[in-house]
Amino acid sequence: MQGRTENHGDHFSNRNAVESGPVRRIKTNGVETVFEDEGNGPAIVLLHGFPFDRTMWRDQVEWLRSSYRLIAPDLRGLGETRSPGEVATMDQMARDVAALLDQLEIDRAIICGLSMGGYVAFEFCHSFPARVHALVLAGTRAPADSEQEKESRERQTARMLAEGMKGIAEETLPKLLTPETLMRKPEVVKRVREMIERSDPNGAAAAQRGMAARRDYSGDLAQINVPTLIVVGREDSIRPVGDAEFLHRRIRNSRLEIIDEAAHVSNLEQPEIFNRALGAFLQTPGGAA
Repeated sequence: MQGRTENHGDHFSNRNAVESGPVRRIKTNGVETVFEDEGNGPAIVLLHGFPFDRTMWRDQVEWLRSSYRLIAPDLRGLGETRSPGEVATMDQMARDVAALLDQLEIDRAIICGLSMGGYVAFEFCHSFPARVHALVLAGTRAPADSEQEKESRERQTARMLAEGMKGIAEETLPKLLTPETLMRKPEVVKRVREMIERSDPNGAAAAQRGMAARRDYSGDLAQINVPTLIVVGREDSIRPVGDAEFLHRRIRNSRLEIIDEAAHVSNLEQPEIFNRALGAFLQTPGGAA
């Protein structure tokens, strides 16, 4: 499957003159956003899923930092970035990302989002289309939640606030990871479990409510006119292959990559395959290199 072939030129800002190390904090729209900033070259913004944090991209940062500048924020309410309200919307998160790029003096970037990060990427594309050089959508979908899904999110939110995140981790691990990973990759299971358990219940609840309130992005897909890579784990039961195929049919000249032996967090379960697919996309004519 082929990506787009037009060349958008090189409109990237390299690192600011002031170096502050890989982990930094910046005030954006009333919240203190914690983020990692590593490497030099074209900027890639890595938007994590729910209820994870920026560390889910560690394998991609290590692999790409010799050729790219990787910006990996903790999105509002998750990781070390706190949410001041009871709802953290996808639009607010997208505007936080735009404000972060403003302060880093980055005009355009490759936007990469997984799951909830994909929803944030859609909002960013909608509000700031000129700032998107290329797009990577992993384990995500365009339609809004059904009423049944909204009710399920509200039940999970109530449980988080009452019991904390430990029970949520136990409940969701079998949905996030393949049976093979659960049996044979204890280090991956440990990483995912720890990300979930260290999430602040109040912030996770705010993000969960924000996802429930998100709009339907299906009508936006025909307007996406940048090179786009769509990635999905073949065994993803949360956002199955059909959701990725829906995106692929509606984003013109997009590229679809289905990763075997992976479920919802394909970048963690099969990092080498994910990285190869991402690298091939970044290096194609009209891609992001």
